[in-house]
Amino acid sequence: MASKWKANILAALLILSNISSVYAGPKEGRHRDDEGERHQFRHVLLLSIDGMHALDFENCVNGISTINSGAPYCPNLAALGDHGVTYTGASTSKPSDSFPGLMTLVTGGSPSTMGVFYDVAYDRSLDPPAKTTGNGVTGSPSLCTPGAAPTGARTEYDEGISIDQTQLNGGAPAGVDGGPLSLDPTKMPRDPSNGCASVYPWNFVRVNTIFGVIHGEGGYTAWSDKHPSYLSVSGPGDGTNVDDYYAPEVNSPVVVLPGVTTPTGIDCSKLHDTADTSDYTRGFENIQCYDTLKVNAILNEIDGKTHDGKKSAPVPAIFGMNFQAVSVGQKLIEKSGPNGGYVDAIGTPTGSLLEEIQFVDLAIGEMVSHLKANDKLDSTLIIVTAKHGQSPIDPNRFFPIPGPGIIPNGQPPSAVIASLLPDSEVNQIGPTEDDLSLLWLADSSQTSNAVAMLEAKASTSGIGEIYAGPALNLLFNPPGLPPNGDPRSPDIFVESNIGVIYTGSARKLMEHGGFAHDDTNVMMLLSNPRFDCKTITTPVRTAQVAPTILQALGLDPDSLQAVRKEFTSVLPGLEFGDDEH
Repeated sequence: MASKWKANILAALLILSNISSVYAGPKEGRHRDDEGERHQFRHVLLLSIDGMHALDFENCVNGISTINSGAPYCPNLAALGDHGVTYTGASTSKPSDSFPGLMTLVTGGSPSTMGVFYDVAYDRSLDPPAKTTGNGVTGSPSLCTPGAAPTGARTEYDEGISIDQTQLNGGAPAGVDGGPLSLDPTKMPRDPSNGCASVYPWNFVRVNTIFGVIHGEGGYTAWSDKHPSYLSVSGPGDGTNVDDYYAPEVNSPVVVLPGVTTPTGIDCSKLHDTADTSDYTRGFENIQCYDTLKVNAILNEIDGKTHDGKKSAPVPAIFGMNFQAVSVGQKLIEKSGPNGGYVDAIGTPTGSLLEEIQFVDLAIGEMVSHLKANDKLDSTLIIVTAKHGQSPIDPNRFFPIPGPGIIPNGQPPSAVIASLLPDSEVNQIGPTEDDLSLLWLADSSQTSNAVAMLEAKASTSGIGEIYAGPALNLLFNPPGLPPNGDPRSPDIFVESNIGVIYTGSARKLMEHGGFAHDDTNVMMLLSNPRFDCKTITTPVRTAQVAPTILQALGLDPDSLQAVRKEFTSVLPGLEFGDDEH
């Protein structure tokens, strides 16, 4: 009898041992050190180099004969690639805007599932804000009545909903350096079905995020981005799923930053690019100073501190940032200065863009050095990708419409069918247009008439393809109000010809948002010292990053609502986790 009792105890202990080996939570994770065994990670560092094409990564880690004597000009990224899995066929969200691009990375979903199409879009089920936004969406307390039918509202989730977008900290109280306290709820669209409550960025997103899942499992989380409004990454709830959120406003006027020096040696305690200091995106050196604020936040977090370095904190289970430098280096025609962009169709960068790429590479090198110094590199999965690309790489294809008053080359789609657009579209900040056009009509029954107007002007408006009706419904949910339609889906989606940018600005060489290859084919690298160097050419999506992160931390990818709905798979070819998902 005693031996049977001992056998039962041993069996129970064995079961408990197996359970503990299967799941240890995101703070500890599974991390097997035995050679050849699969392992989970304790930390994931997610980096978005906005605009960084797969071609840019290929060129900078292998070299171009006309640059740096043919040697690689991204030695730190090349070193990560030596122990990494590179995906050459990675594709972003469609539309390829920053807002859906970011949210795709953290939800595993597409714009339709997330309800996120663009920073600035439209929602037929909401009403305008109580107060006019910083970018001109007209607001008034009287524009929403609880329980009444909605009028429809322009949705703006960028710098315009901050308390004061002219401040680097978004107008937050003194001593606060940019985050949830920078947001002004009176500038947010309101929901008449919910007592006209303001719709915060994290509740605008329809599905949960990796930050919500990891935070809910007890993991410490952090993120840095370009607008306070991008706390949307927190996902539905009260906005607290990101324990340490830092978002200096990229579109605020440039200020001196005492004590800040970029990895390339720029002293940010002095003003640079002084011909235009109206915001950080208008100068090649200023944008490096801006990004360095976020780089320093990451270094502090790796060192076991909060982003500002003032308090001790756990090294986050999930943390990261976006870089703006490469995107600015691609797009900018600097006032009284050099141009960014590319020299040719094979992606040879101009000197200005080259410096931005090298800045990012040096910054990532600093992060790796800090991970090594803190004995965290082996337990950290580093993911480097991009929210979006940029089009066109070939400078000879660039064709602005209507252009900066130089080329009389037609009008953008919004001007063609302005009479059919909602009033908020025409009289406020205009339709959503970059190298695409998203159009929400005042009366969806007029869609066929609007399409006919666009088709009649297609040759002079740079229109490549028009999606409406059944063609659009294959891309997005059918537009309309519930229960028959999606209040956020556009009525018409216009894809421009390659190289056509709908802009009147004299400062742009490229843009993003559309479906073109240059817009959507971005770099994707997953690296850890235990990985063998591998290149995978199978098409993948940036949406697959989110479930991969959860699996890397020993959590269930199906905890993400969008993953369940869209059957989003973990990225292929990795040396960890369960291959059955």
